Amino acid sequence: MNRPYLSSYKDRHGTLRWRYRRKGLVVALQGHPGEKAFEAAYSAALEGQPIRAQVVRHPNHALPRTLKAAWRLHVQGLEWTALRSTSKAQYIARAERFLDMQVAPPHPTTYADVPVADLKRRHIKDLLASMADRPHAGSDVLVTLRKMIVVALDQEWILHDPTHRLRYAPKIDGHRAWTDAERAEFEAHFPLGTMQRTIYALALYTGQRRGDLVRIRWSDFTGTKGSQQLALTQQKTGKRLRLPVLPHLRAVLEATARRGDTVLALEDGSARSAEGLTNDWRRWTERAGLKGTSIHGLRKTLGKLLAEEGATTRELMDALGHDAIAHAELYSREAAQETMAKSAFNKVSNRLRPRLKVVGGEPIGEPLSPLRTKPLK
Repeated sequence: MNRPYLSSYKDRHGTLRWRYRRKGLVVALQGHPGEKAFEAAYSAALEGQPIRAQVVRHPNHALPRTLKAAWRLHVQGLEWTALRSTSKAQYIARAERFLDMQVAPPHPTTYADVPVADLKRRHIKDLLASMADRPHAGSDVLVTLRKMIVVALDQEWILHDPTHRLRYAPKIDGHRAWTDAERAEFEAHFPLGTMQRTIYALALYTGQRRGDLVRIRWSDFTGTKGSQQLALTQQKTGKRLRLPVLPHLRAVLEATARRGDTVLALEDGSARSAEGLTNDWRRWTERAGLKGTSIHGLRKTLGKLLAEEGATTRELMDALGHDAIAHAELYSREAAQETMAKSAFNKVSNRLRPRLKVVGGEPIGEPLSPLRTKPLK
């Protein structure tokens, strides 16, 4: 190979490298002769043009004052360090989904590289409108975006909040309670002793979330048969609960084979994951012809039944582990309207009885109380 001013050498690792040397000027050339990048660099050196190094962006790079830069600052703040690990994982997943979204497909630019100052109110409204068919995702985007906006305001990258008083409240039905017919169908399809029935019973008779259900251990059940209790600490709230074990649940547990330390362990004895439980549950309920039913719906079923039987808001909070009154009242709203209305009217029935009064000189209504001497006016 006869190329002017080109020579090769081996570095300390024994790798063959190339350089351009002319009148004291030495330029390291990337790659090898014949490769596109090498030939371009060699031609530029011959012509005396500066050689521009190829810029390789780190996977976790963040351009200054962009949405991604704001998110990186957010996860370094005090508010973030106070969160539980499960909450952090959820927020990170939401932020990554949003930042990876393309601003104007098919253009490759993503929201990660959008300068916060360039994000206007109309842009946010258009984004939320495009997600109308995915209300949960749209709500997550707005919550996540507001965290980035707060950082930008604190850093004085912007002076005004483009999300100020911006409301996004699409109708979200969420997980509904199971009907009596659906419960009967499931129980008929999956008898005692099956893992499906055990999961169902543990969810319905304790009212706990899926993340807590998979963590319940056999050792968490204490006490004698007549006064057995379940002690657990909720993963989401950190709240410690002691729940009574109903006879219905006890019968299911007695018929359940112990595969491992956790009640809902897999066949090899390892702990079941919350995500795996969701996937299995969807498959099982579809097999039983019960589409639209969910594990969290059993939690709502218990709350609904408690409310229909007259449980107070405080009783609902202590049974399900809620700290906020508003959350507990959501289950009361699921209670059957007819049942609740009947209960309410019964409470005021006596107060609504007709009272005696004179109309046209003739008394009507019930007789006056012996203590009364004059009709009510």
